Amino acid sequence: MANKRSPKKNFNGMSYGEVQRANSKNRSKLIKEDQKWLKDNGYKNIGWKNVINLYTKIEEFLDKSRFEDMSLEELFLEADRIGNKYLTSNEIAEFNQQLSQEVAEIGEIIDQQFPDTEIEIIDYSKKTQKKHNQKTYRTTKL
Repeated sequence: MANKRSPKKNFNGMSYGEVQRANSKNRSKLIKEDQKWLKDNGYKNIGWKNVINLYTKIEEFLDKSRFEDMSLEELFLEADRIGNKYLTSNEIAEFNQQLSQEVAEIGEIIDQQFPDTEIEIIDYSKKTQKKHNQKTYRTTKL
């Protein structure tokens, strides 16, 4: 009788050994506090179920630390990128059009509140002393 083997298990396209190696590699990237937490809470790198649980928990820690290092601007950009995943291209275009219209309106209000009363004229007609390969111009404020 032929020896029947069950098909090899995979997790995210990785074999058991590959998941274990990924866990070891990624665990070393964590801060000591998170590594200790994993040990104290019984996360082990032996047995399919334990290996998969450890893999997902390490990924959570790595994602959390990635967001902690981001600036506020980067966080907003990441949130926008994630939000755009759930919108159609028409909804994104509509939002961008509405946003640009509102930005233009805000710009007009700012111009009304803080008008630029000085006029600057650039006079290229009068020559000034200049060094070799240097372009110069004079500005006159009215």
